[in-house]
Amino acid sequence: MSNRLFCTFTSKDSLEYTIDVIKNRYDILFKKIYVLKSPDLLELMCTYNITPGNESSKEISNTILLHRKKSTNTLYTINALNLLIQKLNNGVLDTSYIVNWGDYPNSILLIQEGVLKIIATSIHNIVNI
Repeated sequence: MSNRLFCTFTSKDSLEYTIDVIKNRYDILFKKIYVLKSPDLLELMCTYNITPGNESSKEISNTILLHRKKSTNTLYTINALNLLIQKLNNGVLDTSYIVNWGDYPNSILLIQEGVLKIIATSIHNIVNI
C-alpha cells in the first residue's frame, strides 16, 4: 500500500483548528504538514502524507486526494490531469501522453465547476508535528 497525499482547504482563521484535526485524525508521515498559499485563493491548503493503512473512515471536510510530480512540485488530481491531457492533446484523452511538468511548477491542478484550474502555490508555513 502506498502513501496517500491529502490536501485540506481551510481559512486563515481556522488554520490552527484544521491542523489539530489533521494531527488527531491521522498518523502523519514525515511528521510535517505543508501549508500552502496562493494569490489566486483566499483559502490556505494543508498538504500531508499519511502512513499506509492509516486511512480514517471519517474524512475531513474540504479534503481531496492528490498526486505529486516531485521534480516540479506539481500537485494534481487524476481528473485534473485527464482534463489537462485533453486540453493539450486536441481533446483526446491519451493516458500515454507525456505532460511537460516544467510548465506547471509549484502549482496545484484542480477541477472547479468542470473547469481546469492551475493554481500557483508557495509555502506559507511548515508545521512540524
